[in-house]
Amino acid sequence: GNPASRLSMAVANQSARVQGESETARRLRISEIFHSLQGESDSVGWPTVFVRLTGCPLRCSWCDTAYAFHGGQWLGIDEIVENVAAHAARHVCVTGGEPLAQKRCLDLLESLCERGHEVSLETSGALDISRVDARVRRVVDFKPPGSGEVARNLWSNVQHLRARDQVKFVIGDRADYDWSVERMREHELAGRCVVLFSPVQGQLEPAALAEWILADRLPVRFQLQLHKILWGNQPGR
Repeated sequence: GNPASRLSMAVANQSARVQGESETARRLRISEIFHSLQGESDSVGWPTVFVRLTGCPLRCSWCDTAYAFHGGQWLGIDEIVENVAAHAARHVCVTGGEPLAQKRCLDLLESLCERGHEVSLETSGALDISRVDARVRRVVDFKPPGSGEVARNLWSNVQHLRARDQVKFVIGDRADYDWSVERMREHELAGRCVVLFSPVQGQLEPAALAEWILADRLPVRFQLQLHKILWGNQPGR
C-alpha cells in the first residue's frame, strides 16, 4: 500500500501503544477497598473508605494484615477513585501493606485529594514521605525493637512532619515503651505533631500502657483499635 497510509497506521499504532502503556503505568495492585469506621488516628470513628495496597517490604512480628503481602488485583487509578466515590464517604485512608512501596501511590493520593476527599496515608516510616501530596494526613508508624524491624526506620522522615500528621508507636512490652519515649524525646516529636501510643493486641494489656503514659505524664494520645473492639480481626472491617 501507499507509504503515507502505512506511516499514518504506524503512528496510530504507536499512539495506541503509548496510551495503553500510560494506562498500565497508572495502575496499582490493590488488596481490598472497603467501607468501615476509622479505627485509629485522629479521625477515629469517622465512616471511611479504606484502599489497601498489596505488598510490604517489612515483616513486623505483630503484623495484623499479612494477607496484604501478596495477591490483590491490578486496578487503574481512575477505577480506584470511582470505586471510592461510590461509597459516598468524605474520609479515605490509603493503607497496606506499605502503600508507598508502589510508586503510583503518590498519584493515587493526589487524585483522591483532587476529588475533595479528606485523605490519610498509613505508612511504616521506613520509606520517604517527603513527596506525598501536602493535603494528605500522614500517619507514620515508627517500629520499636519488638517489631523486629527497628533497623528499617527512616528518621529523616521526622523533618518532613507537619502539624496535621501523626506519629504512631505500636508497643508490645515495657522495652518497646521505653524505646518509644526515648525516640519521642530525641526527635521532639510531640512538638511537631500528635504522637499516638497503641498496645499490640493480645500482647500488652491496654491498661498497663495507659498507666505508664499517665505515670510519665507523656504528651501522647493513647489509642485502641476501634474496629477490633467492634469486629475482631475480620478482614475488610
